[in-house]
Amino acid sequence: MDVVYLKLPQEVQVVNRKIYLKDVAEIYCEEDCLAKRIGDMILYTVKGDKNEKIVFSVMKIIRQVQKECPGIQIESIGESDFILEYKMPKADQKVMERCKLILVSLIVFLGSAFTIMTFNTDVSVGDVFDNLYRLILGHKKDSAIMETAYSIGIFVGILGFYNHFKGSKLKNDPTPIHIEMRNYEEEMNKAIIKNADRENETKK
Repeated sequence: MDVVYLKLPQEVQVVNRKIYLKDVAEIYCEEDCLAKRIGDMILYTVKGDKNEKIVFSVMKIIRQVQKECPGIQIESIGESDFILEYKMPKADQKVMERCKLILVSLIVFLGSAFTIMTFNTDVSVGDVFDNLYRLILGHKKDSAIMETAYSIGIFVGILGFYNHFKGSKLKNDPTPIHIEMRNYEEEMNKAIIKNADRENETKK
């Protein structure tokens, strides 16, 4: 008996209306021709002209594969339910994307600057620097060396936190932002799957 292994992700994005099984799952079988035959099966055809998310059960795929290829054993080593997200192809909009990038960068920059200035004012960082200077050197501060070092430290800390500069990563480890975004995506996908199952909208 031929054994077919299916690995399904939690979410997959497609841009073609006609969705084949190979578009959403990794398929492995000792017989390459059988794996190709299964991969070329049509899983779903998108109708309408809008983006949509559809929740599928692996049981639907198993039944569909066994109906097409009876007598085979299917082993699912991925998710039991997964989200199929269809996104309509869009025309190239590089100018608009760059405008959005500039706008978001300005918002982040100005917001961060305002937050840092407000924090420094609330905790009286300037007075702290004055007192430290007087305690260490014994006289009143006559230069801005501490403020300069403090500003450089903030800049270096931000670079280390975001883990990249000019498109080059400083290290391969994911940043806290990347981790939180992945956790958010995973929790959101779980919520979508549970809601679809509760409302009997899962394709089974």
